[in-house]
Amino acid sequence: MSIPFTNPLPIPVLGFCAYSGTGKTTLLKQLIPELNRRGVRLAVIKHAHHNFDVDIPGKDSYEMRKAGAKQMLVASHVRWALMTEDAKDGDPELPHLLKQIEADKVDIVLVEGFKKLELPKIELHRAAHGKPFIHTHDDNIQAIACCDDTELPSELRRLDINNIEQIADYVGEYIATWQPCPVDLPMAPTCGCELDTSTTLSVRQGIDKILSYVKPVTATEVVDLDELENRVLASDAISPVDVPQHTNSAMDGYAFKLSDSADASYKMVGEVMAGHAYNGTLQAGEAVRIMTGAPVPAGADTIQLRELANEQDGAVRFEGELSLGQHIRLAGEDIAQGATALAAHSRLHAAEQGLLASLGFGELPVFKRPKIAVFSTGDEVCQPGEPLKANCIFDSNRYTIKSMAKKLGCEVIDLGIIQDSEAALAQALKDGAAQADIVISSGGVSVGDADYIKTVLEQVGQINFWRINMRPGRPLAFGQIDDSLFFGLPGNPVAVMVSFLQFVQPAIRKLAGEQNWSHTMVPAITDKPLRSRTGRTEFTRGVYHLAADGKLHVTTTGAQGSGMLSSMVKGNCLIVISEKDDQLNPGDTVYIQPFADLL
Repeated sequence: MSIPFTNPLPIPVLGFCAYSGTGKTTLLKQLIPELNRRGVRLAVIKHAHHNFDVDIPGKDSYEMRKAGAKQMLVASHVRWALMTEDAKDGDPELPHLLKQIEADKVDIVLVEGFKKLELPKIELHRAAHGKPFIHTHDDNIQAIACCDDTELPSELRRLDINNIEQIADYVGEYIATWQPCPVDLPMAPTCGCELDTSTTLSVRQGIDKILSYVKPVTATEVVDLDELENRVLASDAISPVDVPQHTNSAMDGYAFKLSDSADASYKMVGEVMAGHAYNGTLQAGEAVRIMTGAPVPAGADTIQLRELANEQDGAVRFEGELSLGQHIRLAGEDIAQGATALAAHSRLHAAEQGLLASLGFGELPVFKRPKIAVFSTGDEVCQPGEPLKANCIFDSNRYTIKSMAKKLGCEVIDLGIIQDSEAALAQALKDGAAQADIVISSGGVSVGDADYIKTVLEQVGQINFWRINMRPGRPLAFGQIDDSLFFGLPGNPVAVMVSFLQFVQPAIRKLAGEQNWSHTMVPAITDKPLRSRTGRTEFTRGVYHLAADGKLHVTTTGAQGSGMLSSMVKGNCLIVISEKDDQLNPGDTVYIQPFADLL
């Protein structure tokens, strides 16, 4: 029976497996020095099947450990060793052992034993021993090191068990070609398989299906630099100048031509302020005072800080280390003239606007803003600011939708509250589609008698799906009305916001001209147990913070009812529990979507 294995390290792990007596240890004792000779840094883990002890009775470390120390670390100037008392009923856990390895100090971990684990391995085999092959029931065998008498299937990589150089070559190839397994992110993009056409979809299938219907805006307009915030660039911004435009000083100090003498004295011949230049050429043994950003004079190749200079009687000497070219910013080292400063389809914010301003752009072409029409449905929904009718609620959904759409740079058309009638809804859908690229409603997409959106959409347009395996937000209508897209979001306030973030946001971003955008996923450690149901993606409102251990930790906001808007106000992220998880315990790694982008 094989045991699943996941490598927790950013370096390869390669096992050596064989039946007892084949010579695993003997081979490794020869292989390790050969790999060391080639510059390969190694760690080795050996599975011992007996009650071993690496310490010597009578030594202080041995006596302290036997006195009850669970861990004993002994160190000298040449090595250190950590001995841990960790009694277990079964075999030691290799992933736990691997986490003790200092991965930044080695290139590969070689493992002897653990042959039941599903880790990549080299099998050792000698025909004379008459033992069966391991590869016939272990798909993780990468190669077989064997003797000449061994017969192997042609598709298996054959190595000579007596040729250590050949085996070392293979280990070197394995290190060079090894790739870490991709992180299993919730809602990760699919591998290109056909989308499920059933009426119940995963979150990822829903996103992919929606995006397949989105055609980006092609119309453009030229906009002043001041108005570029949150717009999407329509063509590459090609730098008309070098950045920096001239080779200049990164510090206030002195510019000079570096001498071979560490104790050289330089004659002061001038000063260069920012916005000005030194017109001559510095000769050997000459220096000028220079300010940050000022052009470096011809002939100078080094700058020293003002604090490390002693100027006296028209000459200057320098303290500290001097290296050729220090504290000099070369012309064009950030952006060269003619290079692409910002690629088309980039969304522009403060940093991008500042960059464009530094290049001298006063205006640029951007894609036109998507137009979004929004309405709420339901006879029970009342307009905020007006008296609340009996048995009714104030409309919050329309305002959260409008706010999120505006933050995505959309032009928003508010169609108000539409009463529960097929005629009124049909007219609202037609009016919205005539004015906007996307029509969004909230409410009316469940299975109640008065939930008309699905029925009406089938009359005036096309509906594509309306159930997603997620919570909150299972009911979701998506379709088309003429050339416009339609989103029918749930009625519960939290479900509206979560559904917008997951489905409407990527659609708007693609429509606006952004390319290859994806949801931000950040790993964090959960401080609370989290529960879901296998096969469903759960979006739990959470609060993340940087803890004393230097890592992000997250906890829930408390009660998670889909009508509790206060949970979105208290939270700063969504905790995404993937379809494969039904229980996450404190200390487990989860993935969060921070609210910073949109909320």
